[in-house]
Amino acid sequence: MTGLPGLNHLNNLNAWAGEMTNVAITYIVDHPAIDAARKGVIDELAEAGYKEGETLTLHVQSAQGSMPTQLQIAKKFAGMRPDLLVAISTPSAQALQSAADGKIPIVFSAVTDPVGSKLVKSMEAPGGNITGTSDQQPFGPTLKLIKRLVPEAKKLGVIYNAGEANSVAQVEALKAALADYGLELEESTASQTAMVPDAALSLAGRADVILIPTDSTVVAAIESVVNVGRKAKVPVFASDTDSVKRGALAALGFDYYKLGRLTGKMAVRILKGESPAAIPVGVLDTQDLYLNKTSAAAMGVAVPDDLLETATKVIE
Repeated sequence: MTGLPGLNHLNNLNAWAGEMTNVAITYIVDHPAIDAARKGVIDELAEAGYKEGETLTLHVQSAQGSMPTQLQIAKKFAGMRPDLLVAISTPSAQALQSAADGKIPIVFSAVTDPVGSKLVKSMEAPGGNITGTSDQQPFGPTLKLIKRLVPEAKKLGVIYNAGEANSVAQVEALKAALADYGLELEESTASQTAMVPDAALSLAGRADVILIPTDSTVVAAIESVVNVGRKAKVPVFASDTDSVKRGALAALGFDYYKLGRLTGKMAVRILKGESPAAIPVGVLDTQDLYLNKTSAAAMGVAVPDDLLETATKVIE
């Protein structure tokens, strides 16, 4: 395992500790939303009595944006035969599902379309050895927010990884929702995080606003999109609240730490003997509004006082 890149924390792989509960966590790339979800899972496990170094042996590894590395990690983790595998992001969940071959329980977090990505049979009855939480959310409220803040906008740009099933599903859902808000879609794709800056630049002359979906490839490089937005005066909106802390103008989205805590609760149920097949996929029932006043000013947007007053968090 030491030859794999992206190692965040790894205990001795020679053998699991005797009476310890054994959990392995992997995720496709490091960025604040995924980091928050991971922390939420680990904190929830600890609160339920599964404390690392005391009652829990924990292995955590990032693929650092590389799908071949993710597949290698998944194969290694499945071969270790832990009590539970945890995947944060769709590519990570798909890799673990394939590697585990139905023999090890899996709980996933931050998967936008669990059914469309063929992880579960349905949200209500996942089936198989896997369940988890989804960050799926309707685009209507976000589009309404965009039109409130940028009423003259006609063309909405979106950057996404076309090789990511969940991202493609989100763009299709976005297309279906746009007509009700008088917006047309301008697409730009990036298959790797390093390609995101150029993808953002390509939208600068085509889009009035940019919306970043819950796409790990793009979110990992959100600062580069923000830089383009500020220079070109193109407001940048996000689908996760952590991206607002990193410079996006606004997001109406989930708190990924809370999503991680919900994932952790499901993990505890599985560790206590419940079957993943019978645990419905979880979704948070609230959305938080985050606003970034500095970015709003830099991108030429005036934020109404009533929005500032009702926002969950305002970044100055």
